[in-house]
Amino acid sequence: MYDLIPHDYLLRHINLALEEDIKDGDHSSLACISKETLNKAKLIAKQEGIICGIDIAKKVYAMVDSSIKFTALMKDGDKIKKGDIVFKVEGSAIGILTSERTALNYMQRLSGIATSTNEYVQIIKGTNAKLLDTRKTTPSMRLFEKYAVKVGGGFNHRIGLYDMIMLKDNHIDFAGGISKAIGKTKEYLKSLNKDLKIEIEVRSLKELDEVLSIGGVDRIMLDNFTPELLSEAVKIINSRYETEASGGINKDTILSFAKTGVDFISVGSLTHQIKSLDLSLVAES
Repeated sequence: MYDLIPHDYLLRHINLALEEDIKDGDHSSLACISKETLNKAKLIAKQEGIICGIDIAKKVYAMVDSSIKFTALMKDGDKIKKGDIVFKVEGSAIGILTSERTALNYMQRLSGIATSTNEYVQIIKGTNAKLLDTRKTTPSMRLFEKYAVKVGGGFNHRIGLYDMIMLKDNHIDFAGGISKAIGKTKEYLKSLNKDLKIEIEVRSLKELDEVLSIGGVDRIMLDNFTPELLSEAVKIINSRYETEASGGINKDTILSFAKTGVDFISVGSLTHQIKSLDLSLVAES
């Protein structure tokens, strides 16, 4: 996890989440439970899916009360079914309750992303295509959500604006056309001595022909192409550049795109149309 979410970043994020929730105290718990009361609880899956965020939840409990014993019974990426116990906690009753919502917020959201991602991955299994996420993420949650995509079996596209060049339709229009956009980009990277991959979006076979005549890119994004048109475009490109399909692709249509031989398929809904996985923390007698 820490190759994508640095440990210090994780701790800062959790601390902010806890501060947002707790402020000057968990008064619901403090009002009716003694500070000396000890208890146990377990996290139960309420539906099938792919679990994600266990180590994050462990950090949440540790930051609220380091004396709480956290026992993971599964690991990120495991398939779960209704009734499975994901982890157990034991210790301060107040600490367990104070940690609950923040821990579940992370886990339910990330497990939902991992589960949806895995459903897409299973649909295109056996094809050449790799499933990619996008930058359509929740502010401050990007690294977490992209981690969940990886846990679900998908692959990360660029992390942000800084680690890859993507010349989309507005960049091309504002730059004055495909030729100028590519030319200026090459000059810019050379002036900064930066080595970033360049991807360019095309919206038609005409634009594709223009890109192919110019060259100088690493990947071509074929945006809003039909599977039939995408198949034609992939044949025209003929492995000279990496290819990526994008634009409104869903679980009902992704296989038809994957069968074209395209290298990558990016799906924004992996991270911006999220249905959290149903998980519940219950007291253990």
